[in-house]
Amino acid sequence: MSQTPDRSRESATAAVVPGCADSSEQAASHPASSDFFEPDRPLADQPILHVLKLDSRAGLPAYQSTHAAGLDLAACLPRGDISADCITIAPGEIVKVPTGLAIAIPVGYEGQVRPRSGFATKYGLTLPNAPGTIDADYRGEVFVALINLGRESVQIAHSDRIAQLIIAPIARVSVCFAQKLSQTSRAVGGFGSTGGSAHFTATKPD
Repeated sequence: MSQTPDRSRESATAAVVPGCADSSEQAASHPASSDFFEPDRPLADQPILHVLKLDSRAGLPAYQSTHAAGLDLAACLPRGDISADCITIAPGEIVKVPTGLAIAIPVGYEGQVRPRSGFATKYGLTLPNAPGTIDADYRGEVFVALINLGRESVQIAHSDRIAQLIIAPIARVSVCFAQKLSQTSRAVGGFGSTGGSAHFTATKPD
């Protein structure tokens, strides 16, 4: 038996950014852009994510609430190697799901692809490489790798919101060899060196 995610609340709300090519066609069906941007930061200073539709049926990445951190990404099916408009992900299986989109992330930022909490907690559906990273110079199609860690198969249909995209600033560094490193109280302490909860007790399987 396979599980089908509840799509009763699967409505996307995209931010409309003045100056973007698709702003005019979005404006009629979506709320004002001011609802989705930092209230204390001028709109002109917001980084802009340029999105190219590789498939006319692809959905625009969308915030689902006023202060949501992530843009939801939707499946675009059928596309490429997937010939059906609905796929079944068996327990333990990994499937690369197309979105039908290519994006241009502003220089100085990265795209972090993360699981949706509802999918993860209800169905065990998550990302094997979470968070996945999309670099600012990548121009190929955005795919979402999904893995089913649950006990039952899960069905994904066209336009299902399958992951969230966080646009975050990054810091690039200059790398150089050193003769020695600065000393700290932790020193070489690695896994478990900072201790754990006093109430945590590991149990061995029977």
